[in-house]
Order: sequence, then structure tokens, then C-alpha cells
Amino acid sequence: MTTNSRIRYMAVLMPAHNEEQHIGRALSALKIAADTLKRECPEVRLTITAVLDSCTDRSVEITAAHGASDPRFNVVEVALHSTGASRDFGIRAALHHLPAAATGSVWLANTDADSTVPQNWLTRQLVLANAGADAILGSVEPDPQDVEPAILRRWMELHPFREDHQHIYGANFGVRASAYLAAGGFPWLRAHEDKVLVERLRRHGFSVTATDTLRVLTSGRTQARAPEGFAAYLRALGAQLPASAS
Repeated sequence: MTTNSRIRYMAVLMPAHNEEQHIGRALSALKIAADTLKRECPEVRLTITAVLDSCTDRSVEITAAHGASDPRFNVVEVALHSTGASRDFGIRAALHHLPAAATGSVWLANTDADSTVPQNWLTRQLVLANAGADAILGSVEPDPQDVEPAILRRWMELHPFREDHQHIYGANFGVRASAYLAAGGFPWLRAHEDKVLVERLRRHGFSVTATDTLRVLTSGRTQARAPEGFAAYLRALGAQLPASAS
């Protein structure tokens, strides 16, 4: 069920919970990607929404400072205690002011507050969406600056960078708004909300493209925010390594 409407509007969504160590860099990278889109595709409108969920650190202050001089940035504060709920809340807030008939030409680009997107992150998604993709699964790379080398090597063995990969990362995921709504959106889960949504999209027959032409650098921490999220997965990989490897 591929919809071929050209994308006219892009909405970036980024949930955050106590990410003061990473969110500034994440927002700076998004600004660079947004400026690239504006320069190369000036006809495409863009908003960036940071959904700050139950933050008790400086995440709100840092995000507000980034948005103060850039009208493309929006800040939403919630107390949902759920990554899936935060993503869905932000998406529906971004879509609220658009006519329902326009959702086929709206692209939702999702990332995380501990991740750094590349400069072409939005422009590349736009190319793939206009070529017929209803959803895009990008790849991620743990930041070698904050992950143990043995864990990083093991992760790279299990997640080779290639086209048509089998991995799903909320930190690097795009979807056409009409497909998102038809599939029921992100479930309000604390983890694996991205995997559930992609399963729904595929069951509905939407076109899902997996690519390594969009690679996001993400935190290699093993102190998990979500009980079964990326950090927990890295910690589990470390636990499986022989003592001599760490």
C-alpha cells in the first residue's frame, strides 16, 4: 500500500528524559540537518519537536535555549514515563494544525536525545520518501567515545552496516504520516514501540525501506533509561563477553 504523494512538510520528533549530557549535541546536529534541508529543498516546511518526559535535570533549559532563536523548534513537556507515549504525543501535536487530507505529504522523522544525526539526515529521507517509501529504517552506530571497545566490536559483528538490514531503531526512523496513522501509531510502551509500529506497517502492506545511507551516532552508555532499550541491549552484550575480552 504505497502512497506516492510528494513530501511537502517534515516533522522531526525527539523524546527525552533527563538527557542533559547529550541533548545539546543532538539539537545542534538537528539544526545542521534542518539548515541543509532548507538550503537544498526550500519548498519543504519543517518543524522540530522535543518531547521532554518527566525531566528533572537541565534538559528543559538546554532545549529552550536552542529554540529561543529558531522558530522551527518546539518544546513539549509531558509526564508520560514512556518513550512510545512521548513519541506518539509529539507526533500528534505536530500534526494537530495540519488538515487530515495532507498527511500523505507529511514525513515524520524520529530520533533520540542521545543521538547525533548526519547532515543529510532529512534530505536523504526526503529522496527516499519521494521515491515511494512509506517508512525508512536507518542504521545506528554506538559512539566509540563512550562504549567499551569489546562491546563495540561485538555489536559491529552482529549489526553490519549494509542495505536492506533487519534492524529497527527509534533513533533513526522515518514514516509517512498517513501510514503512521493507518497503522495506529507508536504504542504507548516504555520499550520496543518502534518494532511494534514497523510490524503493523508491514502487516498493512506499506513500503518499508531499510538503508545504511542514513547512519546516526548514538550513545554507547549501558546505564539504561528504558528497561529493554538500546543501553540495556549493550549491557547484555557486555555480560555475554568472556572476562578477557573486557
